[in-house]
Parts: sequence; C-alpha cells; structure tokens
Amino acid sequence: MGYKVVIAGATGNVGREMLNILAEREFPVDELAVLASRRSLGTEVSFGDKTLTTQDIEQFDFTGWDIALFAIGSDATKKYAPIAAKTGCVVIDNSSLYRYDPDVPLIVPEVNPDAIHDYSKKNIIANPNCSTAQMVVALKPLHDRATIKRVVVSTYQSVSGAGKDGIDELWDQTKSIYNPTSEVPPNKFQKQIAFNVIPQIDVFMEDGTTKEEWKMVAETKKIVDTSIKVTATCVRVPVFVGHSEAVNIEFEDFLDEDEARDILREAPGVMVIDKREDGGYVSPIECVGDYATFISRIRQDSTIENGLNLWCVSDNLRKGAALNAVQIAEVLGRKVLKKG
Repeated sequence: MGYKVVIAGATGNVGREMLNILAEREFPVDELAVLASRRSLGTEVSFGDKTLTTQDIEQFDFTGWDIALFAIGSDATKKYAPIAAKTGCVVIDNSSLYRYDPDVPLIVPEVNPDAIHDYSKKNIIANPNCSTAQMVVALKPLHDRATIKRVVVSTYQSVSGAGKDGIDELWDQTKSIYNPTSEVPPNKFQKQIAFNVIPQIDVFMEDGTTKEEWKMVAETKKIVDTSIKVTATCVRVPVFVGHSEAVNIEFEDFLDEDEARDILREAPGVMVIDKREDGGYVSPIECVGDYATFISRIRQDSTIENGLNLWCVSDNLRKGAALNAVQIAEVLGRKVLKKG
C-alpha cells in the first residue's frame, strides 16, 4: 500500500525535479496529483513513463491525500499550505515561509530525522535553504566527533537558485555579449550576471548581511546546534546549476584532516573526492544530476587551534530542494505514516 501524493508547483524547476526524484527513488505512490496556478493550468508534466496534466490548485480538495510537496513560493504557500494541512494532508514546504516557525520542524534527513515527529503541531514540515542543506550534511558528522564552535562560509551559488528567470537571464546575457546589438540589462539580478559575480543574494538587512546569509546562520542553528556560531558571505556566480561553498570550521577539540576525511567518507549523503593533484576535486558542473553532497580540499587550518577547511559542492535543485523534500517524505512514511 502506497501514498496519495500531491505536487504543488509541478511546472516549475523544483516541482519537475520532485517528480523525477519520486520516480527515480521508486517512492510508493498509489495516486499522484500535480497542481499549478491557473496560468499553467493544463500543462503536461512527466512522472516516470506517465504524462500527467496539471490541475488548478485554487480548486483542489486535499481531503484524503497523504503528503503534499510544495514548491510554489512563500506567498502561495501562505494561502494553500494551511488549507492542505487542515485536511490532514502533511505539507512538506520548500519555501522559506515556515523554516523559522518553532512549531514547524526544519529537516535534513541525514542530520536530524527524528525532528519529523514534531510535524503534528501544524501538519507542516519545512525544507531548508539550498545553501544550508548541503553544508549541514557535511557539518553534522564532524560536529558529532569534535563539536563545532564556529563556521565561516563563503558560497558560490548558481543562477538556478533564482528559478527559471535566473537561468534565462544568464543565458540571454551571455549570448548578448557576443551580439552587442541585443543588450540584456539586469532584471532578475542586481547587476549583470554573465561573466560576473554578485555579492548579494536576497535583500539587505539592517546589519549589512543579506537575507540569504541570515538564513544560513538561523537554519544551521535550528538543524544542527543552536550553540554553533556561523558567519556567511553569499555570492551569485554565472553557473547554471550547482552551489559551491568554501567552509572554514573551528572545533572545540582537535580533529586531524585524515580522520575528518574518513568520517565524511562514512557519512550519509556525502561523497569525498579529495586528491591533492590537478583536478582532484569536484566542481559544480560535475555534481549536476547527482544525489550526493561532494566534499573536497579537506585540510588543516594552521591559523587557529582546531581548524579545518573544506570545499562543498551539490546540485542545488536536487539536494538543495527537490531531493531533500522527497527524503523528508521517505522519513515521514517510514517513521510516522507507515503505509509504504
């Protein structure tokens, strides 16, 4: 016996990826509904070897459905998630709306799967920010061994984190550089993204950090440990898919780089590719389409007493969004609903 599953936002990048991953991982689906706004009503999407037609989320009745994966943004989620949750359908939300709600668990299944039991307070579970998800997968096994005091992270985030419009803008601007008659001014991003990097993701806050940077701090504390100090600089780069992060970690106890490498090799969801030779690391283009979070460049930081540096790369549309949501659904089914 399987589950009745809803995908809300099935025509977007993340929604389509959710469908792909549900099929790839053979999630026990008895019935599947794909929802979209009226603007995309009737659009066809693929699920394995099936073609499904989107229904109007405005008119959809969630009664009797088990799990709803939401990929529709905060404004629409604010309207429809409580409606779905009230019927008994468990919402797994990819937006930022509920991440900081104390009554909503924020889950990365490799890190804090037992938090799933807190879902019943609102019948909603939150999916973390893409940049946070991949980082905490690497941090948790190291924290369990040597206790992390402080993390300094610089991110190199792909344009797909800004959705289809971000991908289109990079593509169109890149083409326009070779055709000066067709200039493409910035629209989705604050400055030209083609052949450039932009040290701003989301809006600025009063203290000078951006909201993306604040998210990484708040979410790491909620998922891993409230006592960890985190400081982040988040940068948008001209890469289509795949987020990269340079992570500096300070521990309470000494952790040798070789032991850290061994710990990460055994950690769930992590793949260590770390050869000290030309090309002996993973770049974002190499992680596209993969489930793993790749760790490279593991090395001691001699400037602090107990420090390590590492390079972390992952497909942000997968681990950073769709895969993590499906993994949450798997944990929900295994630990709570127990149908599949």
